[in-house]
Amino acid sequence: MRALLALLLALAFSAPAQAAPPAFQGRAESIGAELRQRMTGVSWHPGCPVGLNRLRLLTVSHWGFDGEVHRGRLVVNQDAAGEMLGAMRSLFRLHYPIRQLRLVDAYGADDHRSMDADNTSAFNCRFVAGTSTWSEHAYGRALDLNPRENPYVTASGYVSPPAGAPYADRSQRAPGLIHRGGPVVRAFAAVGWEWGGNWAWPKDYQHFSASGD
Repeated sequence: MRALLALLLALAFSAPAQAAPPAFQGRAESIGAELRQRMTGVSWHPGCPVGLNRLRLLTVSHWGFDGEVHRGRLVVNQDAAGEMLGAMRSLFRLHYPIRQLRLVDAYGADDHRSMDADNTSAFNCRFVAGTSTWSEHAYGRALDLNPRENPYVTASGYVSPPAGAPYADRSQRAPGLIHRGGPVVRAFAAVGWEWGGNWAWPKDYQHFSASGD
C-alpha cells in the first residue's frame, strides 16, 4: 500500500502542468513622438477634425486565422479608447479571428490598399468616399473589421474590396464573417457601437462606429 501511494504521488507531481489559456492584453497610450511623425502627412494632417493629442494608440492581443494569438495596433479617439478595448476583449474571448491589425499608415493611409490586404483599421483622416464629408474614421470613432470577409456591398452588386465578392452572400458560414445579431455585432453593441451591415443600402459589413454612420 505504501509503495502504491508513493507511486501515485510521484505520478501526480511529474504530470505536466495544465497550461493557462491565453489572456487578453490591451493598453491605450498617447501618440508618441515617433508615431506622431509617422502619421503626419499620411493618416493625419493639419485641418483634420481631431488633433493628434486627442488620439490614442491601442495595442491589443487578438486571435489570427492561424489559430494563434497575435498583437496588433489601432489608433482611436481618446473618448473611444475604453469602448474599443472592451470590444476587442470580447472578440478575443470569442476567439474571433482577425487577419491583421496594422495602422493604416502602413498602406500610405490608402483605404483600398488596406482593405485589399484584409487589414483591420480604425483612425484615418479621410472623407466619406465620393463626398466632402468627414468619415467617422477621421474622428477615430469607427473600425473596419476584416474587410475581405466583410465587404462593402451596394444594391447594384458593387463589392469592395474586390476579393470580398465571394463573401457578399451573407448566408454562408466562414471564419471572420460577421452575421446580423451574431456575437461580434453584440460585442460592439455592448459598448454602444453600431454595425454597417444593418444599413438599408449600401451594406458596409466591415464597418462599426460610435455614431452608426
